[in-house]
Amino acid sequence: MKTRIVLTIAGAVLGVGVLHSFAADDLPKPQAFARYDAMLNRSPFAVASAPAAAPAATPNFAKDLYVANVARTTDGDLVTVASSTDKSFKKYLTTKQPVEGYSIDGMEWSERPGASTVTISKDGQSATLTFNQAVLSQPPQQSIQVPPQQVAIPQPQAAVVGDNE
Repeated sequence: MKTRIVLTIAGAVLGVGVLHSFAADDLPKPQAFARYDAMLNRSPFAVASAPAAAPAATPNFAKDLYVANVARTTDGDLVTVASSTDKSFKKYLTTKQPVEGYSIDGMEWSERPGASTVTISKDGQSATLTFNQAVLSQPPQQSIQVPPQQVAIPQPQAAVVGDNE
């Protein structure tokens, strides 16, 4: 009976020790959220910041205008300004002189097609124009080729040489 009591006591002590070790590691201690700050600051999936200041509103005279063509020549810069609403409106401006009140104030050249910008002015107002992105994104139109017409060319007739008496 003595062994039975000793085994019971030993089992109880062992069981209390095991329970004590589980109770100590019951739940991990909560970590401070600040430990994730570095990861949030460098995350590529972070919320986008507010965009830079919006471009200034385009004055009324240039609300529908866009740059159709730009060119550099030895005589100066040339710009074709067109309207997206009035298809007949086209102004061919140069850096030398104003055309019908429109003048070129400045140009920002770019090597990329359609990325150059032009600042024009009229009646004391100025506006910065860009290329019409809707027109640039359209596929180029293919020209219709008309097959050459075959025209029968009359051959000169050989003259008959004979006796004329």
